[in-house]
This record gives sequence, structure tokens and C-alpha cells, in this order.
Amino acid sequence: EHAHKLIVQVHSMGSVSIPPPASLLRPLETPQRLLSGPGPSNVPPRVLAAAARQIIGHMHGEMLEIMDDIKKGIQYAFQTQNNMTLAMSGPGHVAMECAIFNTVESGESVLVAVNGIWGERAAEIAERIGARVNTIVKPPGGYFTKEEIEQALVEHKPVIFFLTHGESSSGVVHPLDGIGDLCHSHNCLFLLDAVASLGGSPILMDKQGIDILYTGSQKVLNSPPGTAPISFSERACKKMFHRKTKPLSYFLDMGWLANYWGCDGKPTRTYHHTGPISGFFTLRESLAILAEMGLENSWNRHKEVAEHLHKGLESMGFKLFVQEKHVRLPTVTTITVPPGYDWREITVYAMKHHNVEISGGLGPSSGMVLRVGLMGYNSNKANADKVLEALREALKHCHKSKV
Repeated sequence: EHAHKLIVQVHSMGSVSIPPPASLLRPLETPQRLLSGPGPSNVPPRVLAAAARQIIGHMHGEMLEIMDDIKKGIQYAFQTQNNMTLAMSGPGHVAMECAIFNTVESGESVLVAVNGIWGERAAEIAERIGARVNTIVKPPGGYFTKEEIEQALVEHKPVIFFLTHGESSSGVVHPLDGIGDLCHSHNCLFLLDAVASLGGSPILMDKQGIDILYTGSQKVLNSPPGTAPISFSERACKKMFHRKTKPLSYFLDMGWLANYWGCDGKPTRTYHHTGPISGFFTLRESLAILAEMGLENSWNRHKEVAEHLHKGLESMGFKLFVQEKHVRLPTVTTITVPPGYDWREITVYAMKHHNVEISGGLGPSSGMVLRVGLMGYNSNKANADKVLEALREALKHCHKSKV
């Protein structure tokens, strides 16, 4: 009798009261679209095939060889010989946090160049770990002179200077030459965000004196989001591995990650976390595609396709948001929202009738611009023409108010 009561009790406790969701009992469906916003980009068949491979163990010898391939691919893409080169398990934000968390300690001075949303984000991350954050600020579309940067370095004496190379919210690619030397002459590390520009615009990490450089997998590299290449110079490593305090994040602690990626010279690698194995497969293939194409060819193609797009936009009467041609980001073009039009209507029309993604502004550029991204696999004149056609039709069919 006692046993019977127990069975009844377990049965009543174990009974399922929440049914399976009906939506999960239907097959997965996703639309086919041209992802011509600021990212993610469409994934080419070769990279999709890598994602479909059966996974292997994250510490298997074959996996460590793939990670070594990734390291070499990042060194090529970044043009660096830095040993401390790896891919973060996460999107670009994880790399941004890793760079700041590992090289900055509470109370230290940080200088952040803000000319769009990414500078704003970096400043907030540094504030959260207790850094004394100082900013130099330009409106969207603006960039900084070396004189302005030097003045701020002299005034604030930072341990690190953050700059966005490809500011995807405003469409600016920032000039780099001389900034690394300037930082080093003021005993400051140079940290560069290249999420939107890597592979689409020239970057030479070693020659340009960049101490920490990172990017994302989902832009020019055309992998799914979720991995983020990053590299640290010897100068950055010296600062990073001679801290008074442990980094705030265990997950992002470069002491552990350097070992996981075989960058610390130790004979064995120790378990730290389970990396995104399929993400590493795809990143390896993306870097292989870039290596086969050649960096210079990739830079030139993005420049040519961007110029083709710009010419088409201007012939239709659109105004490009970034005035100076030499600072227009080749991967993400910003277009001033045409007078009298609601930007949301234009983006909705392009998506609904053409399956073409065009984005509005982000952060400081919200409501000011339309953004078109043509990156990596998507960077060709045929795709630029699809975007131009979608915009041409949108102007015809969307409501225009009297200005």
C-alpha cells in the first residue's frame, strides 16, 4: 500500500502540465533574402557546407589543428606576426569587452573616440569596469585629426586609446596612418575596432602600430555571427599580463584564452570553455576564402562595388551622407534620408517587394540615414544593382510629404 502511494505521488508530481509548443511541431522555415544591410551578410555555399559538418570534440587534436589554421588566417587578414592571435567565442561585442577587460584596470584613464555608436559602447564598457573614461566626440559622419587626438592624449594621459576604423552607424572609415606612433609616443596602447571594415578596407596591424585589433565573423568574412578574431601586440601583452588585479570576467580572461589557443608556449592546452565548434569550422573556411582571393583583391573589389553603388545612388538623386570621398566606408554606405520620406517605409518596401534588406540609422545616426552593406560574398555589382532597383521602386511607391 505504501509503495502504491509513492507511485501515485511520483506520477502526480511528474505529470506534464505545459504542452509542447505548437510552433516547434512545424518544420523550420526561413526566407531567402539579400542581406544588404550593415550585417550579417549572406553566407556562401562553401561556408554553409562547413557549418553542416558533424562536430568533433573541442579539445580533439584535429580541432586544435583547425584553431591553428584560424590563427594563421587571422594573422594574414590582420597583417600581423603577433603570437597572441585567436578568435573569441562570441560576436564582436565579446572581442570589444575582451580587449578592454584585459588591458584596463579600475581607476586607469581611457580615451575613446566617439563618432558613432561603437565609440559610445566602448566608453560604457570601460565605465562599467571603473575606468576613468574621457571622450573626444564628433557628430555622425565626422572623423578626428591627428592633432585632435594628440591634444586629448596629452590632456588625459590614457593607458589605451579606442578608435573605430569602420563606423557602420555613420559610414565612415577612419584614417589610420600615424595614430599608432602617436599613441606609443604618449605611452598609450592603440585599440582598433575593425568589425565593419576588416577585409573591405586596408588595415596593416603591425605597420600601422595597432596594439589590439578585432573584428567579427559576420561582415566581410561571411560566416554566421558568433566568432570574433582578435590580436594583441607584444606591448599590449606586457600591459595585460602584468596587472595588479584579475580581469573582471573569467570567460574573457586572456590568461586562460591564450592557453586554449596555444599562444602561451605551454606544452598542453587546458579546458577553459567549450568553443563554438561549428562556428570555428565556418570561420576557418571564411579565412581560407579570403586567403585564396588575396587581401588586395578583396580591398579593390569592395572599393569598386561601393563606387558603382555611389554613382547609381547619385544618378537617382540620393545624397551620400559622408561628404568626403576618402573617408567613405567601402563596406557600408550611408545615404541621407531623402526629404519628405519616412525611412521606415523605404526599408519596409524594399524588404516586402524585393527581399532586399536596407537598414535605417543606429545610435547617433538614427533617423538620419539609410544604410546599405555589400560585404565579401555580397560585394558585387549585380547586388548593388538589386539595391538600386529596390530604392528606385521605393521612391515611386512610398508616401512623400510636402517639405
